[in-house]
Amino acid sequence: MTTMDIHEILKHLPHRYPFLLVDRVLSIDPGKEIVALKNVTINEPFFPGHYPHHPVMPGVLIIEAMAQAAALLSFKSSGSQPDDKSVYLFAGIDGARFKRPVSPGDQLIIKVALTRGMRGVFKFKGTVEVDGQLAAEAELMCAVKTL
Repeated sequence: MTTMDIHEILKHLPHRYPFLLVDRVLSIDPGKEIVALKNVTINEPFFPGHYPHHPVMPGVLIIEAMAQAAALLSFKSSGSQPDDKSVYLFAGIDGARFKRPVSPGDQLIIKVALTRGMRGVFKFKGTVEVDGQLAAEAELMCAVKTL
């Protein structure tokens, strides 16, 4: 198992601010699972509008953080990196559930396990925890598309 700092993450994900939602990889077991971290701060660009008097991280962005962790797992598992000739896209989201709000100051612990991979299509089971409590869960399907 290995870790990844932000510099390594930037080599493997095409996302950049304000859409990069993984700050660090705590552990990665290629072909199996990844545990990543996202620090949620009041400076996130979505908080002024969601919601001004009670900031809550949008659920779709929590799912996106899971997908970015899943992409890191896929790239590290295959030994590849993103390039200008392909893109990693959502193909499906099943069983998404949100169990508690995520607010500024929270730290997301993103856990994603690869459940199936075949011909450029990957299925994952993901969870996000805050302070040891389940905040969200979903099953994700992603595919690599050649441009």
